[in-house]
Amino acid sequence: MNADNAELTQAIIGAAMKVLNALKPGLDEKLYERALVIELRKQGLSCEQQKPHDVVYEGEHIGSLVPDLIVAERVIVDPKVVCDFNESHVAQMLGYLNITRLETALLLNFKYARLGIKRVSN
Repeated sequence: MNADNAELTQAIIGAAMKVLNALKPGLDEKLYERALVIELRKQGLSCEQQKPHDVVYEGEHIGSLVPDLIVAERVIVDPKVVCDFNESHVAQMLGYLNITRLETALLLNFKYARLGIKRVSN
């Protein structure tokens, strides 16, 4: 991960911790996602929410994938409320990174009082 992405992921994690401290654990994922967008924008970071990306195979459009958030056009962020991250979550992020051609994704788990964090790099 390059230095710029490391700094950006730290800012995203800080914003997520602020959201979790304010809302507390265990709510619906979409509530954390929306609050995180508000917090990131307050910090001056651009944030695309639910932006579709075309998936092409052998030159033909086969569908779209929709990451929850892309921050500063550099980091995919996927808020979760799960017991623990699993291989499926990581595999999904690797797919998103491949399709978007980005390098870094963050899985953020809001289920518990302590924010769960998993960085995924392509």
